[in-house]
Amino acid sequence: MTPPQVQPRNTLPPITWEKLPEDFPLPDEPVESNLQPLLAAALRESLELAGLILESMIIATNFGICATVGDKTVVKAPDWVYVPAVKPLPPGEIRRSYTPHAEGEKPTIVMEFISATEGTEYSINPHYPYGKWYFYEQILQVPTYVIFHPQTPILAVYNLVNGRYEQQSPDENQRFWLESLGLFLGMWIGKKAEFEGYWLRWWDKSGNLLPWGIELVEQERQRAEQERQRAEQERQRAEQERQRAEQAEQKAVRLAERLRAMDIDPEELE
Repeated sequence: MTPPQVQPRNTLPPITWEKLPEDFPLPDEPVESNLQPLLAAALRESLELAGLILESMIIATNFGICATVGDKTVVKAPDWVYVPAVKPLPPGEIRRSYTPHAEGEKPTIVMEFISATEGTEYSINPHYPYGKWYFYEQILQVPTYVIFHPQTPILAVYNLVNGRYEQQSPDENQRFWLESLGLFLGMWIGKKAEFEGYWLRWWDKSGNLLPWGIELVEQERQRAEQERQRAEQERQRAEQERQRAEQAEQKAVRLAERLRAMDIDPEELE
């Protein structure tokens, strides 16, 4: 999709970054489908299993990202968000939302998953409460915005270039390089949990797919089966060697008996 034309940022009221008070009522909108949390969880799972998630990061789904525009507090909850570094919380405190600059770095990747029809993912509404596209591009200025249509399927990646989102072209494998994570993002078709269809997956710089937990379990099962087969082959080879040695011993005994029958002492022949 061609990026929408956005009203220049200099028409906005002043933007400030203030942490939300604990009693601020956050929006509690239901997800559009049960697929959205599955997609988000699958993206996080492979990163976690690869040891790529640090305590200083935020990787979350439907998590409120905040800014104050003029005298209005604006909160958007992307389907998936990545923040490279945040300030630590005091022991026992739970992070209910996140305000860039006040609590750490700004997000470098936000993703929206479209279940059926396009909603506000492409909205450039320049007025409160602001469209998602406008909020990510002009207010937060997130470097990478990903929009995924799993039913179509279409994966669109936009990078912020000179203050505007520009759609990126995939590589020869139909994957997109996301610099802030040092990974490729692409579509993969298959089954996980109760859903069979198109998923978003990570690949490393060498083109290796970052596996999910169930795939690691299957890899371990296959390795264990291969090890069992190797052990069985070794057992069979050892048994064959034992049988050959036994046959050789029996042959030697029979030969000694024949020699004695011919009044020849086998030991004198050694």
